[in-house]
Amino acid sequence: MPRLSEVIAALDALWPAERAEQWDAVGTVCGDPDQEVSRVLFAVDPVQDIADEAVRLGADLLVTHHPLYLRGTTTVAASTFKGRVVHDLIKNDIALHVAHTNADTADPGVSDALAGALGLRVLRPLVPDPADEHGRRGLGRICEPEHPLTLAEFAEQAAKRLPATAQGVRVAGDPEQLIRTVAVSGGSGDGLFGAVRAAGVDAFLTADLRHHPVSEARAEAPLALLDAAHWATEWPWCELAAAQLDQISDRHGWGLRVHVSKTVTDPWTAHAASSPAGSAPGAPSDSFGAPN
Repeated sequence: MPRLSEVIAALDALWPAERAEQWDAVGTVCGDPDQEVSRVLFAVDPVQDIADEAVRLGADLLVTHHPLYLRGTTTVAASTFKGRVVHDLIKNDIALHVAHTNADTADPGVSDALAGALGLRVLRPLVPDPADEHGRRGLGRICEPEHPLTLAEFAEQAAKRLPATAQGVRVAGDPEQLIRTVAVSGGSGDGLFGAVRAAGVDAFLTADLRHHPVSEARAEAPLALLDAAHWATEWPWCELAAAQLDQISDRHGWGLRVHVSKTVTDPWTAHAASSPAGSAPGAPSDSFGAPN
């Protein structure tokens, strides 16, 4: 079996820490470099449910997309939410490693996995990494479907192919608009509207879209917008990352057992759709793109 330091070196080769944003907190949070690793669990969020799952599974290493400590802290006391996660992992000899914005811009990365889950063909990065001479790394992806779809059809396809959440997929645009090109970005994406407009795509699918940026984007161009749950847009990366580590394990003869958590850690638990007969005038129809 490989040591943790060897597995971490392989993960760092896939997602170098130096490619993370300066504000980010990536890399190994806890773990003994000399401990042996036989079982690895991938998940989006380092929350208590995932830590408990790693313990039940007998994992030696938990790899998450979101950081546990994104900002500084003065305590890891078990009386705190995050401190309890750290204590439970250390008590059970489970290391924690984070790949966040360095996985977002990787080739392949988070948005490649999202595009694959949606059945889209990747054409190029939405925001290319200027340091990548091959032009394949970068934030977000510009894609195309197998054949043109109406916005209603694309929304239904996205709702069916992404992991089920209470939110489902929210849509802004004409349901009959024809979609030939799509920009996608896993996680929060409304800071990318400038790049999306410059790309001239028909639609943009991401997460955490806010009222004012959406209103402005819709006013400036006939751009269709699809807003999925943050967790759902990033979970496909776990499957991609697990497959990458599987290949490395096979190549080195490590015999790692690699798992992907199916635990839904999206914080929203229910959705009540508005009714056209409700109190608000002109309430929108929920006839397409309904939550799955």
